[in-house]
Amino acid sequence: MAGEAPLLRNSYWVLRHGKSIPNERGLIVSSLENGTLQEFGLAPEGIEQAKLAGELFNKELKEKNVLVENVRICYSPFSRTKQTAKEVAGALGIPFEGTQCKAMEALRERHFGPLFELLSHDKYAEIWALDEKDPFMSPEGGESVADVASRLATALATIESEYDGHGDPLQILQTVIHAAREHSSSNAENIMARIKGVMVHSFLSGHRKFALLTGELRHVS
Repeated sequence: MAGEAPLLRNSYWVLRHGKSIPNERGLIVSSLENGTLQEFGLAPEGIEQAKLAGELFNKELKEKNVLVENVRICYSPFSRTKQTAKEVAGALGIPFEGTQCKAMEALRERHFGPLFELLSHDKYAEIWALDEKDPFMSPEGGESVADVASRLATALATIESEYDGHGDPLQILQTVIHAAREHSSSNAENIMARIKGVMVHSFLSGHRKFALLTGELRHVS
């Protein structure tokens, strides 16, 4: 609609972490306690994927005439995502310990609960079947799709307010951004209101169509 305000003030890219040690071992590592352990960081292949993603990102920024000093890297405190962010920052020439890089707990991996933690990746099929049936239903002791969407909406609102002119969490984030852009009312006052307006079964249950490969970079807004 002509004259409609844009959904987001900033441009966003999402990057899934590079191949991790849990990926190599076929393990689900989703709790904050386990995810921040160094032993569950990136595998050597994942480090290379992160470096390549950083180089690709740098190229895209130049093509879009985006200054590196205007880039902010927000990442989960999980070791695999922290290491990925550090490699990307290095490729861009951004000091990782500086103000342009920020760890945000709200961007952490979706917690699948104790019935799945440290078990085989084969168990994901059970979770995704539950998601399709009811995205508001949580695995025992874990988070539902709706739970993750809510905290990511909060994280997005925080980023929007702080910076004027970040597996399952990334695909859920893309789901709510896409739905909010295409289907929410333009009369909603802010990003939180617009995202809450599209948090319904028909959108949330299809989050798998936005899945990313390890080390995959995607411009979403």
